[in-house]
Amino acid sequence: MLLDAASLYFRAYYGVPESITSPDGTPINAVRGFTDMVARLVTERRPTRLVACLDLDWRPAFRVEALPSYKAHRVPGEPEVAPAGMPEEVPDTLAPQVPVLLEVLAAVGIATAGAEGYEADDVIGTLAAGERKDPVLAVSGDRDLMQIVRDEPVPVRLLYVGRGLAKAEHLGPGEVAAKYGVPADRAGDAYAEMAMLRGDPSDGLPGVPGVGAKTAATLVGRFASWAELRAAVTDRADTRLAPPVRAKLAAAAPYLAVVEPVVRVALDAPVQLDRSDTLPRSPADPDRLAALAERWGVGSSVDRLCTALAKNA
Repeated sequence: MLLDAASLYFRAYYGVPESITSPDGTPINAVRGFTDMVARLVTERRPTRLVACLDLDWRPAFRVEALPSYKAHRVPGEPEVAPAGMPEEVPDTLAPQVPVLLEVLAAVGIATAGAEGYEADDVIGTLAAGERKDPVLAVSGDRDLMQIVRDEPVPVRLLYVGRGLAKAEHLGPGEVAAKYGVPADRAGDAYAEMAMLRGDPSDGLPGVPGVGAKTAATLVGRFASWAELRAAVTDRADTRLAPPVRAKLAAAAPYLAVVEPVVRVALDAPVQLDRSDTLPRSPADPDRLAALAERWGVGSSVDRLCTALAKNA
């Protein structure tokens, strides 16, 4: 199980009231909510290995260099273009909770992983791509990770929690194909190609003007690869592109030339794990965990997680 940690703790922060505080009155809602999410996931999905994947750079330089608008609107005071490496705007009462959350994970013995200069999506993509032993389940509210689903050499699935954990969608190639109308035999890659054409305002991706999700899905279904689709734009003999669509793609040629590394999840990021990814049956540092639980008033959540671990035979 590969957790998109930031995706989950943001959802925990907004899903649990700020009135949930530590004994000294500090908001601790994200820590409580995230810990409860992990306990529920362990209970329901029973993973034997688990990694909380971190954003060490939420706006990597290589993506910004390719497309300066990438996530630029999320940088405080810079609505258009901002340099890579700047911190994403995080609510004042969430930022102090992240180190606490990481301390709890360490005391429990749950592995964390990151890659300098890369996003959590890339960490997840790299770990999933390299797995040859166990089925992989990524957990995230980020649609971009639909591109990692596959059947071989081991099944890789996405538990999409965009509408919350209670309404989570378990997605593999068949489900992604049915949901978006892309080819099932290459659903992950095709989803990424559809996203390139469609664009995504939440990430600052303009897409191709005049090409929506349905048209994008139809287009990627006609070609075996992104390279083949792009080649058809300049090949007027290729009847798979109608003249009006070809004109739209040709007009967006500069964007199409640079967008692929922005949208594709990296499969070769320099990922570093802080410990073994084997999920422990009991806390790695019970004294430290007890101290954290008391200090921050998260004892009930910690207890639920420890109970889940103990029952996860």
